Amino acid sequence: MSREHDKQLAICEKLRKLGYCRERHMRLYGEEFYLISDPIPEGEGFAVKGIARRSGKSRYIRIPLSTVHPLRREVVLDTELEVAA
Repeated sequence: MSREHDKQLAICEKLRKLGYCRERHMRLYGEEFYLISDPIPEGEGFAVKGIARRSGKSRYIRIPLSTVHPLRREVVLDTELEVAA
């Protein structure tokens, strides 16, 4: 596995701890969703699959970058500390 993949896995784990995980109800972008997946990397960010409460349709919802960026910095700092030790 690559370092980038390891970082993505660490960010996904942190997102799950924040509540972005399957079998949870969450309000994102003004809509209520029932999440049916755990976070997955998507492009420069991360997404979860959810079912919209109003329409009942499933779709991928991007996790706000304002949530992802601090976690990304935290993972980079943790990695740098491990390398320095």
